[in-house]
Amino acid sequence: MPFRYFVPMAGILVINGPNLGMLGRRQPELYGATTLEALIAGLRAAFPGTDIAHTQSDMEGDLVRALLEADGHQDGIVLNAGGYSHTSVAVRDAIAAIQVPVIEVHLTNLLSREDFRHRSIIGPVCLGSIMGLGIDGYRLAIEHLLGRAG
Repeated sequence: MPFRYFVPMAGILVINGPNLGMLGRRQPELYGATTLEALIAGLRAAFPGTDIAHTQSDMEGDLVRALLEADGHQDGIVLNAGGYSHTSVAVRDAIAAIQVPVIEVHLTNLLSREDFRHRSIIGPVCLGSIMGLGIDGYRLAIEHLLGRAG
C-alpha cells in the first residue's frame, strides 16, 4: 500500500532534544551538514498536506511538557531525544502516559557508537525506533505515522 502524503490530520509534532539545535555545525561528519531549520523546512515541503509542528530544547522538562501537551492534539510525534534517550526516566514516563504514537529517531546508528549509547530507555515505550539513516529517519517516521492515520 503506498504512503498517503495528503491525509488531512491534526498534525505531526517533531521534537528535538539537546544539542540538535546545532545540526549542521556540530560534528557534521557524524550528524550531517543539514541545519535543523533546513530539516524542518524539508519535512514541511515533503508533506504539504500535513501540519508539521516543531520544537527543540536542551531542557528535559521542556521535552516532557511538549509530549504531554501533544496528547489529544497531535496524531503522531517524531522524537529525537538526543542524550536523554539513554538517561531520562521523565521523558520515558511522559511517552508512556500519552495516547499519541511516538517514533524515536536518531541520526546515527547508536549501536555503532559508545557503549553507553547502545541502550535507549525510551525505545520500549515508543511505537518504533529509526536510527542510523541520517535525516531520512525523520521522513520515514512521518511516512509511517501518516500510513497509520489513513
